[in-house]
Amino acid sequence: MEYDTFTAGVGPGGLRTKNDIRVLLCYLLSSVGAPLKQEDILSILQQYDLANYFEIMDALSDLQKKGLISVEQGASGLVNIEPLGQEVANQLDVTLPISIREKTVAAAMNLLARAKREQENRVEIKKNEKGYSVTCHVSDGEMDLMTFTLYAPDLYQARMIKRNFHREPGIVYRVMLAAVTGSRDLAAEALRKITS
Repeated sequence: MEYDTFTAGVGPGGLRTKNDIRVLLCYLLSSVGAPLKQEDILSILQQYDLANYFEIMDALSDLQKKGLISVEQGASGLVNIEPLGQEVANQLDVTLPISIREKTVAAAMNLLARAKREQENRVEIKKNEKGYSVTCHVSDGEMDLMTFTLYAPDLYQARMIKRNFHREPGIVYRVMLAAVTGSRDLAAEALRKITS
């Protein structure tokens, strides 16, 4: 098989033809069933060194020109699959190795889950006279279940608190609930989840 792409940054088993990259993009958008930001698509494919950055950008442009995808105007720049792109994904997805398909969809689903967690469980970082206040909101999607504020001496630590909170806001809630209710069982369960 003859390769027709730049391969800088492409790992073993990555995509080395323009057609494979275009098919994978259609497959990704079709499988996720939701529009994705362009930078998220890049992140997903580059997470596993599946394709070269410039080749991905070129493929997105080409797919848009051919009407297989559309890109929303404005700040969001969300990429949507069009019916013709859906058709390509359905007909040609078997040309891609199953490991690449699985990795790509798993990375996309993780990204969407993280985005949902971050949207539902907000964190606000505010500078104060002694450092930063980090206010975390635990939500079930409809209402705040708990809000707390922590002190961080510098911006680096404030961002670290935000990042770690977003990983598992549910565990933070369970640990706090166990502490204030005195429930040893709930505390033990929460600690098992932290260590597993």
